[in-house]
Amino acid sequence: MTTRPLLIFYEHPDWFRPLFAELDRRGTPHVRVHADDHSFDPAGQPPLVSAAFNRMSPSAWRRGRGGAIFATHDYLAWLESHGIDVFNGSAAFRIETSKALQIALLSRLGIRAPKTRVVADIDSLPRAAESLEFPIVVKPNIGGSGAGIVRFDRPIDLVKAVYDKSIAAGLDGVLLAQEYHKPRGNSIVRIETLNAEFLYGIRIHLGDTEDFNLCPADVCKTVDGRELTSIACPAGAANAGLSVEPFTPSAELIDAAERIASEAEIDVGGIEYLESSRDGAVYFYDINALSNFVADPVQVLGFDPTVKLVDALEELMVRRAVA
Repeated sequence: MTTRPLLIFYEHPDWFRPLFAELDRRGTPHVRVHADDHSFDPAGQPPLVSAAFNRMSPSAWRRGRGGAIFATHDYLAWLESHGIDVFNGSAAFRIETSKALQIALLSRLGIRAPKTRVVADIDSLPRAAESLEFPIVVKPNIGGSGAGIVRFDRPIDLVKAVYDKSIAAGLDGVLLAQEYHKPRGNSIVRIETLNAEFLYGIRIHLGDTEDFNLCPADVCKTVDGRELTSIACPAGAANAGLSVEPFTPSAELIDAAERIASEAEIDVGGIEYLESSRDGAVYFYDINALSNFVADPVQVLGFDPTVKLVDALEELMVRRAVA
């Protein structure tokens, strides 16, 4: 194939063990670069690698690595400036780390998204929300797994939270006020794409939870009660009340997800939508350039998406070797 390794830039200590295990099983040459130990010389020479794979998570700021998110933007752009192909590169990571840009992208594609207002100051939230229909959610621009999302049922509740200074500004200080659509049937759908093509879909049933902090690999039970094991996200037991099942959306919704991934230049990722209990319409609301895949995928899906992911990575390495 090629003697130059694949560079994998990552942050979370557990999420990527299935990926590493598959690379090791195949003997695929790769070098693991953790954000904690990383530095680079922007005036220096690039690493001798066949390609790179960006696995930085936007929720890294919740684990004390906020600075690494911003440094990753610079690092990816530097790699690309030296002609290194980056799987989930700088364009994808820019979308990943800006929910405001995600809404703008959906609008540009003519895909329905919740009505949203963006502010750079917490005190501006009540005025920005005047044109929204409550209930609303306030969410940080840089999120990840639902981090920092708070629901407000009435304008007075939002005003009180602003007055009490109980709303966190998030990593970049930018916040979104967004109309909240309770999912019909209390479930959401996540479509995973690989190279902007449908990989699989899952329906996640939310049970009685009101928690927005949701990672697909956290869902450790199927709808028929079978327990799922997950080495990708061991904290998943905390969300044991959720359940998951395979689900194939309509061709129209799959096409929408593929167009989103293509426009965002996301090589592998997950795109989520819901059917609103407010008006029955479908709303796309989250674009992720990082996916941990579903827990215990062979049991849930009948195949391991990590195998297909590594196939795609190896194809990229080969293309670069012969270029």
